[in-house]
Amino acid sequence: NFALFSICVFVWGSTWIAITFQLGTVAPELSVGYRFLLASLLVFAYCRWRDIGLQFNRSQHVNLFLLGIAMFCVSYILVYHAELYIISGMVAVAYSASPMINMFASRIFFGTALTWRVFIAASLGIGGIVCVFWQEFSRIGRSQDIWLGSFLTVASVLWSCMGAMVAIRTQKQGIATWPSMAWGMLYGGCSAIAIGLLMGKPIVFMVTPTYLISLLYLALLGSIVTFAAYLTLLSRLGAARAT
Repeated sequence: NFALFSICVFVWGSTWIAITFQLGTVAPELSVGYRFLLASLLVFAYCRWRDIGLQFNRSQHVNLFLLGIAMFCVSYILVYHAELYIISGMVAVAYSASPMINMFASRIFFGTALTWRVFIAASLGIGGIVCVFWQEFSRIGRSQDIWLGSFLTVASVLWSCMGAMVAIRTQKQGIATWPSMAWGMLYGGCSAIAIGLLMGKPIVFMVTPTYLISLLYLALLGSIVTFAAYLTLLSRLGAARAT
């Protein structure tokens, strides 16, 4: 568990920076779509290689689609947009509240007991992140962009927590981690691109070292490795402690 947790901390802790290299010419919706489509293709290939079953019934696919929308699509689109307006440190602070939100969500949807231990740990986590970025916060002006970025971040956190609840539901249906990632990322990636097209965003792809390296990093490490670790922790520890 400690090894899985460490992977999430070190890799996801750096993806806030990697995301900033994806911003600019390519619409956030398309960058999210490229990221998770690439990740899903690699996970499907891994499942085929390991002979891991990928066949599910309609009810299971509905939950996998919801997982893709919440965890691998909307939450990330909102994060990418938020980082157009606010520093990545503010996004990190907002996401540090996820354990608290997941603890209450787990109680509502699955009857999981609330614990003071998780509540205190989550509070300390939020306080620590605020201390790290305090100087950056003190330089932020009161502009409309700040409020918009903050709203997008909060919405992203809520969608991410919703994704954690759906992930628990898929696990209760007996869907293993790797197949759920393969289908969820496929649904999420396709949905992100569809959202971009519906918004009138042009299909653009940047063939520059910065964009390609950050895309590969986000797809391989920031998506496949970390979500494999996180979803495994989710099944072992529950949403609040894992987050």
